[in-house]
Amino acid sequence: MKNILFLCTGNSARSIMAEAYMNHAGAGRWRAYSAGSQPTGRPNPLALETLRAHGVPAGAPRSKSWDAFARAGAPIMDVVVTVCDNAAGEICPVWPAAEGKRPERLHWSFPDPAAATGDDDARRAAFEDVFQAIRKQIDKFIAERLD
Repeated sequence: MKNILFLCTGNSARSIMAEAYMNHAGAGRWRAYSAGSQPTGRPNPLALETLRAHGVPAGAPRSKSWDAFARAGAPIMDVVVTVCDNAAGEICPVWPAAEGKRPERLHWSFPDPAAATGDDDARRAAFEDVFQAIRKQIDKFIAERLD
């Protein structure tokens, strides 16, 4: 099983949805985690609602700092993916390496659904659009990496 870490600034929406969907779609092949450079402290309720609407178990997600994955004893990541442009531009910690091999770094840019404005329906639609984009990217990633 390979490990993948999804990073975003707040770790409340995009990275939470990516973690849950990868654990659902990549079960048995990929173990996903998520974190943020400046975690908000809790997942966005609309992110969790969107996951439930698609039958994707979220477990008990926490909004956590990426520092937790740079410490000794943290899971060794095979792939680290930034899912927002802000996190991609930040200086990330040095991730622990397996046998001297650093994790592969990827950037997938998704708009922040938590920044959506408008009524509840408009905000839900923003989360749905981003979830669909995340699902498409993860499905493609998994298909390309079948061993």
